[in-house]
Amino acid sequence: MASAAPAAPRPQPVGIFGLPLGYLLLPAGGEDVDEVRTEMLQGRLPRQWPQPLAAHRLAAAGDRDGALAELTGDDPVTRYNRFVLDPDGLTDADTDTLRADLGALGVLVDLVRFALGRADAAPATDGLDGELAAAAYSAQASAALADGNPVHAVELLDRAVAAAEPVSAPLAGLMHAAAGAICRDTGLPGAAERLQKALTALDDADGLRVARAETHLCLAGVLHEQAADAPHQLPAAVPHYHSTLQLIKREDAPLVWAAAHAGLATAYLTMPMTEASGQLRLGVAAQSLRAALTVYTREEHPREWASVQLNLANSLVYTPSRHQRENLVEAAEIYESLLAVRTRETDPLGRARVLTNQGNVLAHLGIYDDAKAKLHEARALFEELGDHDGVRTVRGVLDEIARQTVLSANEGDAS
Repeated sequence: MASAAPAAPRPQPVGIFGLPLGYLLLPAGGEDVDEVRTEMLQGRLPRQWPQPLAAHRLAAAGDRDGALAELTGDDPVTRYNRFVLDPDGLTDADTDTLRADLGALGVLVDLVRFALGRADAAPATDGLDGELAAAAYSAQASAALADGNPVHAVELLDRAVAAAEPVSAPLAGLMHAAAGAICRDTGLPGAAERLQKALTALDDADGLRVARAETHLCLAGVLHEQAADAPHQLPAAVPHYHSTLQLIKREDAPLVWAAAHAGLATAYLTMPMTEASGQLRLGVAAQSLRAALTVYTREEHPREWASVQLNLANSLVYTPSRHQRENLVEAAEIYESLLAVRTRETDPLGRARVLTNQGNVLAHLGIYDDAKAKLHEARALFEELGDHDGVRTVRGVLDEIARQTVLSANEGDAS
């Protein structure tokens, strides 16, 4: 028979940090343990973990085996924490007993099982409040989204926000952020407003830098997309790309970091060149694109790699530099690498545009025969696709090559 359990005081910082730490219960303890619980509810991790929370310290550091070794008690809280770290260590009967022994906190057993894909249904919220209700509503939202019902998922996350706000602003912020991301991905209204509320709620959550960075990046993407219809709004996205990069380093979240660099560069390349600072922006854009390419590789992220490579080549063409010829040569080489993935069969329009850009660069380098070969292929593709603007663009470059060829010939005769 299990020994008497020390209480696990409410509220608990469940759902604020990622698994496994985010679902470990903090047992009752002295003032130092209560201080840690308060800090975690505010989205911060302690600089020093008290000895009763040695398992939590090791879990936060990614040392699962070390954390398990610290959990030697037989009370329900310790048994539950072992279950979070080692869900295979309990039979179904043991799990049922643990759920019952935890009392009001027993729903966490079902939440962990659902989060790990060991249960098909998210737990109900009947009789739950605070952080427990918020976690259950969040799980239900995940199930609704998986079932193809984003509207209901957002509604459930709104309920999670309402349950979380009285106990933890960062937890509510995470729910706002999740709802905002769903709105963005599915075209539902209110994405920017929800994401801004999330950032406000997460403002002091120093232990959630990656989550804050992801939220800034998501909001930047929303504002960037809105700028397609209102270009004057594009500068509003830039501070959020910068905030993402200020919060994390490459090793913290490589894909988030790379996406922020790529988005910032795209914004800078899209902004009108109305001030002297515009030239500086082009240089920053090229640096960000090169940074993104340290993460996006052709093998692992072919779509992102191709997009960033194209933007880098374009920036090299249009950025003023004392090394302009070297930049044009590099751009021509990048365009050539893109032609290997943008084939006539898979992306004829994309291939035609790359060929046009490459032909233009080769013409500027005076390599006219190669330029004309690229441009003739581009024109044929544009004609097949019925892209009359593309055809006119290619003809314009070919006409300029013809003019330059005549000028060169006349100069040669005169000499």
